[in-house]
Amino acid sequence: QVQLVESGGGLVQSGGSLRLSCTVSGGTLSNRIMGWFRQAPGKEREFVATHSWNSSGRTYCADSVKGRFTISRDNAKNLVYLQMNSLKPEDTAVYYCAATSIQYNPIDYYTHGYEYDYWGQGTQVTVSS
Repeated sequence: QVQLVESGGGLVQSGGSLRLSCTVSGGTLSNRIMGWFRQAPGKEREFVATHSWNSSGRTYCADSVKGRFTISRDNAKNLVYLQMNSLKPEDTAVYYCAATSIQYNPIDYYTHGYEYDYWGQGTQVTVSS
């Protein structure tokens, strides 16, 4: 069974940076679409960023974080990262890592939560003003 564990969350001042990590175990990271989502108190879970499963290396970020957040992956280490720069108070949320099952189709990435099969427990990110 694939398991995901997020780390790297914490408290940071507005304008600061954090790097979240997602460790994948119980299966290979290769050929899986990976994503990051977040959920703020009283709000629905929302898409943050996704990374393609194939050699294209394509990534896609939500408009709200574009230019500030970067998703990357290291298949050899079974790690996925979310580098977050220029953090704002509105980025405060629990951040979740998500993975799909092994992909065989030509779709590069997904932006909806229901398209993912595995989820981590989340890590809290709090940005103070």
